[in-house]
Amino acid sequence: MTTHHDTSWAAETEPAAPAPITPADVADAARLVSFGLQAKLLPARDAEYAELVRRHREDPPFARLADAIATGMGLVVLEVSPRAGMAVAAAEDSLFAVRMGDYSRRAASESTDRFLHGLAHLAVAAMAFPRPEDLADDGYLGRITVNGVDSFVRQACRRLEEQADADGANTDPASDAPGLEAAWRVWARRTATGATKDARRLSGSTIGIVAKAVLFLVDSGFLQKVSDDSGGTYRTTARYQLQVRDLAGSAAMAELLDLGIVPVSDGTASLLPPDTGDELVADAGLPFHSL
Repeated sequence: MTTHHDTSWAAETEPAAPAPITPADVADAARLVSFGLQAKLLPARDAEYAELVRRHREDPPFARLADAIATGMGLVVLEVSPRAGMAVAAAEDSLFAVRMGDYSRRAASESTDRFLHGLAHLAVAAMAFPRPEDLADDGYLGRITVNGVDSFVRQACRRLEEQADADGANTDPASDAPGLEAAWRVWARRTATGATKDARRLSGSTIGIVAKAVLFLVDSGFLQKVSDDSGGTYRTTARYQLQVRDLAGSAAMAELLDLGIVPVSDGTASLLPPDTGDELVADAGLPFHSL
């Protein structure tokens, strides 16, 4: 007696073997990472980029391959989406890392100016996304102006001076004092604009420092220029929102927000208007935060 086995049933129940990774798949995944490194490029402007983003979102093996390539290059994948593309951040030991110290050394020769450049970047981030829900909302667009950022930092300087007076500690700190303590005095004493012989603003003025910080963010694909109003008006990008989400937990950001100049508690408060008794440049009113 011969027994016949139904092989068709067994074939139907066995899971399909995953398709092998091909050199073309590796090339496509690496291509996606290379797109992610082009900070100003968005999927909406490049059909190939848009297709690779779609594949990353719909093809898990391809997504794992692209993420692994990014990791091997010292990159952290923040998000892959049509709005941001492949948004990546460089790990500290990555070849692609642009450290604030490297940037500030290029932007300024004096160590105190380097500290002020860091404060300018911190202020831009705080003003662009002043509330937790702004960072959480993928559709939110922050908006800042160069003059408004300087006005905001000067408000922070006044608040810190008031706190120092109340604490009886209003004396010059050591040059290596932590946090904002060493920076606010320098910023408050620095001229807002200054001028060269041909009427250009001084690069070492506080407005000049903010302008350099903003241009660095534009070159990095984090901000986009809207107009020349108020020293330059800029709106945020999805890539910058993802970066600031990482920054939001830092001690320095918390220290700046805790001054109460950028209310973040109930989601309804807006930025406080600048005082009129300090040195302010023309059109230094604080900016809107959405378009």
